[in-house]
Amino acid sequence: MNEVQEATSPATSLSGPATCVSKVELRVSCKALLDRDTLNKSDPCVVLMVQNNGQWIELDRTEVIKSNLHPVFAKVFGLDYYFEEVQKLRFEVYDIHGTHSIGTRDDDFLGGMECTLGQIVAQKKMIKPLLLKYGKYAGKSTITVHAEEISGNNGYVELSFCAKKLDDKDLFSKSDPFLEIFRMNDDGTEQLVHRTEVIKNNLNPVWEPFKVSLISLCSCDEERKLKCLVWDYDSRGKHDFIGEFFATFREMQKISSGNKVSWDCVNPKYKQKKRNYKNSGVVILSDLKLHRVYSFLDYIMGGCQIHFTVAIDFTASNGDPRNSCSLHYINPYQPNEYLKALIAVGEICQDYDRFVNLQLLGKGTQKQAFGLKAILVGLTRKTVTNTRSIHPPTHLNQMNGSLPGTGELNDMVMKRIQRLDSVISTHANGTMEYEEMKEREKLFEQVQTLAAGTTGLIPDCYSGFYRVMKCKQAWGVSSEIDKRFSALGFGARIPPNYEVSHDFAINFNPEDDECEGIQGVVEAYQNCLPKIQLYGPTNVAPIINRIAKVAAGDGNIKDASRYHILLILTDGVVTDMADTREAIVRASYQPLSIIIVGVGNADFTDMQILDGDDGVLRSPKGEPVLRDIVQFVPFRDFKTASPAALAKCVLAEVPGQVVEYFSHKAISPMSPIRELLTPILSPVATTPTE
Repeated sequence: MNEVQEATSPATSLSGPATCVSKVELRVSCKALLDRDTLNKSDPCVVLMVQNNGQWIELDRTEVIKSNLHPVFAKVFGLDYYFEEVQKLRFEVYDIHGTHSIGTRDDDFLGGMECTLGQIVAQKKMIKPLLLKYGKYAGKSTITVHAEEISGNNGYVELSFCAKKLDDKDLFSKSDPFLEIFRMNDDGTEQLVHRTEVIKNNLNPVWEPFKVSLISLCSCDEERKLKCLVWDYDSRGKHDFIGEFFATFREMQKISSGNKVSWDCVNPKYKQKKRNYKNSGVVILSDLKLHRVYSFLDYIMGGCQIHFTVAIDFTASNGDPRNSCSLHYINPYQPNEYLKALIAVGEICQDYDRFVNLQLLGKGTQKQAFGLKAILVGLTRKTVTNTRSIHPPTHLNQMNGSLPGTGELNDMVMKRIQRLDSVISTHANGTMEYEEMKEREKLFEQVQTLAAGTTGLIPDCYSGFYRVMKCKQAWGVSSEIDKRFSALGFGARIPPNYEVSHDFAINFNPEDDECEGIQGVVEAYQNCLPKIQLYGPTNVAPIINRIAKVAAGDGNIKDASRYHILLILTDGVVTDMADTREAIVRASYQPLSIIIVGVGNADFTDMQILDGDDGVLRSPKGEPVLRDIVQFVPFRDFKTASPAALAKCVLAEVPGQVVEYFSHKAISPMSPIRELLTPILSPVATTPTE
């Protein structure tokens, strides 16, 4: 019920990389503030401070509300919420005089409150007394902070309101109307969602369009009531009530091209007293635009596979691997810096790599020979070609009898499968007791073990294509599906001709450069060292171009099924800087992120150019990158830190880069987890679908 007066502020963001799991919105209100003004009441404004390296820094501030000791601020503070960090916040309330910025002598400090973001989120609604300097209470003043967690799949809506024939509340001029929208909570309280600007001297106002998240507007409940109030603004804070109406988001969505949604703006007092009273005007929703917002987790849970490739520097500047001073020296007691960086980053990436879309091969209803293990455990990526998809049977026990050719073993497997299917069917809604969940996992392990010896044929109902991951996710069993990493090297002379190569598989298999998990990469690296000759120069453009070409092939697929991460480990500044810049610009158009870790004590100043944090990276011809896809980190900065610290730093920007790429391409996530469960228990499709 108060005017929005902008308070200029440097709306900075929280320092540090944006790798948050959740976004949080904070809304603030105060009660019983101290009255510092002689003639009028205080004009409060709340400043939000964050602590960074022991220093308090202003993050953002609310609007100024005129002449009000019980303000409800419309400003919403958006913060990244890090579960693993203690994020200290401080709310400071000031009485603002004129248009001066906060911090001048004319501003009166009305009180402050310190807490952590975790405390606010845990309580959802925190009420704290305001304290003056030296811990003295600011009378009975309190501040209330509401927290709402914003998940990636809520989206936001853009609304445009106007009004017609509003009541005139002013004697010598027309009303100065503004609109407030409140969400009605389950506990009967009201939460301010938005307050429009004031339109001066106008009974037919057209307010500016505004955007609001769906969780803020209606808690993602289309039927939740919204209370909307129209006021005539008064500079002293005593606004005149024009009328109100109630709406829901479902009603708002009835708007269509050429049609508008309208509500009578009613003053209950007038309705009671005046027999022929109809309304105090009409409020009209003239436009509604619904925007779907996806998060990194939406894409990952939807089945997006993140493929990890590591490229290792084998130039002579690393030193002879047989010498203990070499960066490639294999110490039997502790890993060298290359291995430390590889393991730290790779162990994180391998968790993302488990979301693999594995499919069995086949066409139509033609009978195909596959071991049961292929269905339950999955095929390696190299055997998956020319794939199409078909819905699986409603239940696993719809298979045509026992599997032929394996006798008693197949009977045992089928019994376990049928029991497993029974558990899945009974608890298709995803809720089950702990013991039942353990039984499900145990059954899966038994089936997997028995299937290892099964060589029978899959009946007709399982011919065609089968998404193995859907079975896995429906069973709810944690499993290592893929974890195969491409491992490349550059800057060495390689057998058999010992020519210099800047793009070779360290397992020396050009047809399959992948290794089994992190340990496989480590073993390939150790086996590779005695067989090559370290040489030079340090050219990384060939490997970037190679992975970008692979990613380009995936980029032509119009779904969010695959993204690439390239980890480059090098001991010095790249020699082909111009070609590398050109390669990165080209790669920025593909589903690819590049992480560069500088190993050793070289001067990596020039490498910072590749990381776009200090400005937009451009090709030698001046073309800018489409996206910032490079993160460079010197390993020496993390020598005394835990491996998790390095991984957290170098992977910090990847989630945002994934979302940015697919958003730029207007590609939605594939089926989320809940939808993945459906085909397992849904009617059978007997013909393949594209």
